[in-house]
Amino acid sequence: MRNRFFRDLLSMVATVGFVAALPIQAAMAAYPDRPITLVVPFPAGSGTDSVGRVFAESLSKDLGKPVIVENRPGGNATIAASYVMRAKPDGYTLFVTTNTSHSAAPWLMKNVSYDPVKDFTPIARGGNLPFILVTSPERPYNSVQELITYAKAHPGDVTYASGNSTGIVAGGTLGHVMDVDMLHVPYKGTPEALTDVISGRVDFMFTDLTSGMPFVSNNRLKALAVSTAERSSLLPDLPAMEELGVDNFDLNSWNGFFGPANMPEDITLTLNAAINRVVQDPEIKAKLAQLGFDAFSGTPEDFAQFVAQQYQQWGKWIQDANLAPQ
Repeated sequence: MRNRFFRDLLSMVATVGFVAALPIQAAMAAYPDRPITLVVPFPAGSGTDSVGRVFAESLSKDLGKPVIVENRPGGNATIAASYVMRAKPDGYTLFVTTNTSHSAAPWLMKNVSYDPVKDFTPIARGGNLPFILVTSPERPYNSVQELITYAKAHPGDVTYASGNSTGIVAGGTLGHVMDVDMLHVPYKGTPEALTDVISGRVDFMFTDLTSGMPFVSNNRLKALAVSTAERSSLLPDLPAMEELGVDNFDLNSWNGFFGPANMPEDITLTLNAAINRVVQDPEIKAKLAQLGFDAFSGTPEDFAQFVAQQYQQWGKWIQDANLAPQ
């Protein structure tokens, strides 16, 4: 009798444990079961913000839950990166960012509170944001070579704006490669920097296609070159820096998605698959191309390897341009 009692008790406990586990398993299988926050490290109106909102809308439809954009600008994207790093790694706080936070800021800033490789879960590439060199139509130079000639004739007087790390490094690299003294004027974000280039307060800047091309199209800015060794398929008529005589100049702004470190693999793969479906959709890809964004993706492993390689590459560019940490 006593043995039978214990057998029945153990059976009941096992049954209760199994039933209790069902909601947990169901919850794990239901991701996402509530809205997802997509943190953008730049202001509204920036290239990353515009692209991020297209992804957010598309991912909302794909995943069946709202993906809400939250802008946390400042600190060369380190404010947003630090916020995401501290978030719970449950897949409900994601980060769409660029080389600014993960390739350049750790080299450009003295105090960065995160490790760009160890403190995040790489989810997927989003694509590339090609950059262009723009200046006011009122400026006396109509080519990169004319700009360099003018800057050499007026050492220290020519200014370049930046709204992110790509703008900082591109301007510094141009000065280094061409051996010309120019003054850097940093801004919190690209929209503010563009405003001062358009008004003539600052001479030129490197900006992403998404932010700069509308002003080029309505003749408020003139574009002199793309910041790469070869022409961009998104703007094939604009010459590349190297064909204009600026050697060893090939800077591009990459875009990608991260979560906090130690995010569950199944959630990472769910998000990766969704992002890949978004960039493979012809209509969405065309919509992003109109924003000046070259959309493509891959596996989390490929992205992780790319991030580690880019961290080292940007460190070399920054050191070569003698850009001291601030």
